[in-house]
Amino acid sequence: MTHGFDKEYWEEHWRESGAASPPNPYLARELGELKPGTALDAGCGEGAEAIWLASRGWKVTAADISSAVLARAARRAGSEHVTWVEVDLGSWSPDTRFDLVTTHYAHPAMPQLEFYDRLADWVAPGGTLLIVGHLHSHHGHGHASPAEASVTAAAITTRLDETDWEVVTAEEGRRIHGDRQIPLEDVVVRATRRP
Repeated sequence: MTHGFDKEYWEEHWRESGAASPPNPYLARELGELKPGTALDAGCGEGAEAIWLASRGWKVTAADISSAVLARAARRAGSEHVTWVEVDLGSWSPDTRFDLVTTHYAHPAMPQLEFYDRLADWVAPGGTLLIVGHLHSHHGHGHASPAEASVTAAAITTRLDETDWEVVTAEEGRRIHGDRQIPLEDVVVRATRRP
């Protein structure tokens, strides 16, 4: 099965979604010790990661293609200051680079690895890139993730030129998500752009 991952797909996806999820556990593990600065949460969905970052002093831009989910995320944010931006991450480009660019299971209407290349371009010198995605063999949520929405750690890291990047984390693992005990197979890559 393949998906278009366009605006129509995501608006429908978020209309049908249930309760909001907590922040991804890899976020605190990988970024808890970083000094706050500017951050982009690419494909922010319901905003859990953006809100977590803002609560720790980051100046966050949270971008998503779905107006419905951005409205929900803004309500969820409460007093946490986040700038919510409705954009297509496959064609939009920010006018600045960020100290942190992170994405958690975002799937645009473009090849997944090319999407990660775009995100890497938006990281400032000395900044951090954190990608959390579905492992290519992922079978969570009751169905297999489409091939176009899954990756391996090696597929991501081979695209990060070692003269420009230091890979800090590149792992694949399994975890159990939520009350329904859904098994997820994740890819986590964290890299720092050399100054």
